Order: sequence, then structure tokens, then C-alpha cells
Amino acid sequence: METATTASGRRQQERPIDRPPTWAAIRAITSRYRTPRMVISLWQMANSFLPCLGLYALMYASLALNYWLTLALSVVTAGFIVRIFIIQHDCGHGSFFRSRRANDAVGLLCSLFTLTPYSMWRRQHAGHHAHWNDLDSRLSGIDIYSTCLTVNEYRALPTWRRALWRTMLHPAVSLLLLPPLVFFIIFRLPFDTPPSWTHERWAVQGTNLALLCMFAALGVCLGFRDVLLVQLPTSTIASIIGVWLFSLQHRFERSLWARHDAWTPLAASIQGSSYLHLPRVLQWFTGNIGFHHIHHLDPRVPNYRLEACHHAHPVFARATILTVRRGALLSSLYCLWDEESKIMVKISQI
Repeated sequence: METATTASGRRQQERPIDRPPTWAAIRAITSRYRTPRMVISLWQMANSFLPCLGLYALMYASLALNYWLTLALSVVTAGFIVRIFIIQHDCGHGSFFRSRRANDAVGLLCSLFTLTPYSMWRRQHAGHHAHWNDLDSRLSGIDIYSTCLTVNEYRALPTWRRALWRTMLHPAVSLLLLPPLVFFIIFRLPFDTPPSWTHERWAVQGTNLALLCMFAALGVCLGFRDVLLVQLPTSTIASIIGVWLFSLQHRFERSLWARHDAWTPLAASIQGSSYLHLPRVLQWFTGNIGFHHIHHLDPRVPNYRLEACHHAHPVFARATILTVRRGALLSSLYCLWDEESKIMVKISQI
């Protein structure tokens, strides 16, 4: 509190000084929202898995009527796949249930819907949280959505590598062509993982075996052609939506990157992740993941408590707000960090 004294010597009323909260104070706030609620978690599973299974049944039935109806239903089904992915995401962070065993069991169940190997993705995603926005500790490998180049690094590349980078990061490639490739093929092959990740490597093969058995059984019962006509568009649309959400919440014009000695978890979360403000129905399907700045502040907060946490302190409102109409559709174009102007820029600006 600050006390001011007037010329007459009388003390004015005390008023608080507007100081930025410390990291410890922020964590104290978010910690109040960490505890998962069993009833809500179970209800979220019920209103995600059951409608998804029902829609799959309708899709198979619609094949006898009109395939355009099947494709229309696949869009809605893909929305539920995204919602199930958010549950898997929470399980990977240990935030959906208090029990580690329950989180792992539900996460494995989710992987049969999302086609995402649970153990492998959980460990890789933990690396994303540990290194995001740190220019001196960027993730290597094929994940173009969790890293960036600086303007100077891009200019120093050979011509053919600049062309490759431009091609890979073009929205038509990174947001439409690559997502199905990632979920259908790359997630089936743990070739980019360290040899020491023995459990995760075996877990990928276990997921592949479970998926093979599941689709084989469906093919025998319903016909392999019908399984392909239903599963292919649904998983493709879900993968595109999921990757688009991940990308725009990390790559936008005002996203912050910093060198390691200037990197702080608070700035990396509030300024390096966006707040995607969606209409209520889309917020429901995406499991509140639009409050991504809160998720990076504290990954142990369950998805259904992110919004309440967001409203718990004014500092959380400082995150960059994106909407479908304002910024979200074009944010993926910002993929190079300009260390001089301290903003993300488009390749076309270089």
C-alpha cells in the first residue's frame, strides 16, 4: 500500500500500487483451480464419448442413403474427436483425475479415437511446455508447430532450405496437408524419438496393434470399404482442426520469444500463448483450450476450470485475444521472430 502526504501535512487515503504479480503469486492463484472434480470429469467423458459413438453409428447407417449426409455428419463427429483429444491432453498432464492410473487408462482409451499414441505424445508434449518461447532451447525435429526461426536465421539459410521452409509453413501445407499425414503416418512411427524412450516406443507399437485390431473387427463386421468411407474424412477433419488450434495459439503477430537469460514462465505464458475467444458452442467442442495462456501457466488445471481461473486475476486478461474474425485465420502466417522489432513476422515481409 502507498500513503501520500499533502502540502498541509494531512495523509491521503492509502491506495494499492499496481505492481505486476510475482510468479509465486500467480502459481498460488492457479493452484486453487488444479483439483479435478470426479463428477465433472465423468460427465465430460459421458457427453463426449457417447455422442461420438452415436454419430459414428449414424454415419454408417447414412452410407445407405447419401454419402453427402455421411460427410456432413463427419464434421460434427470430428468436433467430438477434438473434444476427446482435450480429455487425452488433460490425462497426459495428470489433471483430469487425481489418480495417475485413472488418467493413464482414460488417456489410452482416448487414443483409439484420436489415433494419437498416449505415452509418446505425453512425453513429447511435456517437452513443448518446457521449451516453448525460449530461443536458446528450441525443440528440434519435425514439429514445425513448436518452433520458429529468427529473421536472421532464415536469411542465412541456403536458397533450397528457405524454399523448403516456405513450403512447409504455407497454410495450405501446414494446416491442410500435413495434419492428416501426422496423425495417420508419423504417429505410427516413433523414428524421431531418443533410443532411451523405450517405454514410449513400445507404447506406439501397442497403440498401433490396438488400432489394427479395432479397425479389423469393424471391417469384418461392417465392411472395410465402409470403415474407410467413415473414418478417413472424420479423422482428417479432426486432425486439421486440432493442428489449427495448436498453431494459432502459439504463432501470432504479438507472440513473444526470448533468449534464455530473458525468458520467464509468466511472460512466455501470457505473451507467448493466445486467448482464443470462441462462440460458446465452439468453446465447448474445443474443451476450453482457447484459454491457452492459462494452460501454459499451470498445465495441472483441468480444462473445465480454465475459464474460471482466467477470471481470477486481471493479469490473465493481458493475453493476446484472437477470434475467428480477428486474427485467428491469418495468425499461422506469422512464423519468423524478428529480434529487433520483437514481433513475429510473415515470410512475405522479409
